[in-house]
Amino acid sequence: MTVTPELAATRVAETDWAALAAELDAHGCAPTAPLLTPAECRDLTALYEKPELFRTTVDMARHRFGSGEYRYFTHDLPAPVSALRAALYPRLLPVARDWAARLGRPAPWPDSLEEWLEHCHAAGQDRAAQILLRYTEGDWNALHRDVFGDLVFPLQVVVGLDEYGTDYTGGEFLMVEQRPRAQSRGTATILPRGHGVVFTTRDRPVRSKRGWSAGAMRHGVSVVRSGRRHALGIVFHDAS
Repeated sequence: MTVTPELAATRVAETDWAALAAELDAHGCAPTAPLLTPAECRDLTALYEKPELFRTTVDMARHRFGSGEYRYFTHDLPAPVSALRAALYPRLLPVARDWAARLGRPAPWPDSLEEWLEHCHAAGQDRAAQILLRYTEGDWNALHRDVFGDLVFPLQVVVGLDEYGTDYTGGEFLMVEQRPRAQSRGTATILPRGHGVVFTTRDRPVRSKRGWSAGAMRHGVSVVRSGRRHALGIVFHDAS
């Protein structure tokens, strides 16, 4: 895998970030341009069979998270994961700061991902949160939020590593908005191989009569109907 920081930055730049920010505002999630080639996706998927690369494995059914399995990388990240994380952070930072301003929240995120992770580690959040997920037929992921500690970056990215309709069916990425005094609203997104979806970690700004309020949102994965589905989760804060 030869995804250099420069190559990752070039691919990330191919996304229309103004349009993506507008879609995030409207729906809490938005797709990116391709971030990985099919060969790079296959290489990342193959890493799942190397447990020495991961700090822990989570059986989702055991924890009542759904059904399936995922593994947390150690801090010694594969080059594509490290490069994409570094390239995506400065693109998402303006959205994070804008959302914080609208919601009247602190915006503790510095310009540099390295400096932000130093803040996380100083606060006791020093465990790697990058994940590789595997779902087989019948597996699914319950609606949830990913917070991991007190220091939180409000956006994250999931990248599809298998070909929808060929390697698997079902398994759509789900987002559900819990609207006050109204029924919840759901969004289902097919995750093409090599493409990412940016989504909110916990909520998004929603305009109300009193200004802006936080619209609670959760994400998950629908039931995989056939085959095997792998995905890469890129998180911009470390875990406690």
